[in-house]
Amino acid sequence: MLVILPPSETKSDGGTSVPLDLESLSLPALTDVRRRLADAVVTLSSDLDASREALGLGASDAAIAEVARNAELFTSPTRPAITRYTGVLYDALDYPGMTRASKAKAADRLMVGSALFGVVSATDEIPAYRLSGGSKLPGFGTLGSVWKPVLSPALDAIDDFVVDLRSGVYQKLGPVAGAVTATVVTEYANGTRKVVSHFNKHYKGLVAHELVRTRRNVRDINGLAAVLSDAGQRVEITSPIEITVVTEG
Repeated sequence: MLVILPPSETKSDGGTSVPLDLESLSLPALTDVRRRLADAVVTLSSDLDASREALGLGASDAAIAEVARNAELFTSPTRPAITRYTGVLYDALDYPGMTRASKAKAADRLMVGSALFGVVSATDEIPAYRLSGGSKLPGFGTLGSVWKPVLSPALDAIDDFVVDLRSGVYQKLGPVAGAVTATVVTEYANGTRKVVSHFNKHYKGLVAHELVRTRRNVRDINGLAAVLSDAGQRVEITSPIEITVVTEG
């Protein structure tokens, strides 16, 4: 089983590993596009105003810091992707609190979508950076037009059952044929349901947490639903490639 997580806008600083080595990242078929985008991001960082516009940043000190991160893309220290990305989903995943055995499973089962790198494995060493799925780099058009021709074939070539927890904009960068997706809804006392927005990432983090911890070899959507149900989550199979996680309002 392979679980593809969404990235996060927020990322941890620093790292203890050597600077970015694109050749060392998983899915080497993506290396050329990764290099083109990385070079473009570094070049763009020399123009603060252009960077703000392309990356959707404001004029705050935090925005300036984000551009500075991009300028140091090839020189700053790296850390594993699973500890680089932060935020609500990654808090719920709770990688730091996992046992050694679960962390080993995380290394085997988890990948993370990325506007800059396409998809990386949990253990791929990456620097802090700023680039979103909806960003528009000068001369590139949409990132979907750049990534889809190479990312979808690379992911389709993975011979495994795939659970794609990426948000829509990142799924569009490289759709995976036959992958199971997850929708989170809140059900109210009167029976009505509403798609969860604010806590969507939290519940997807819990889904990923259980899929990392399980000892089962999940091969299909029925096995996926069984693992989550046994963990106390209310799950419905709504199509051959979609589960719905139901929370109470």
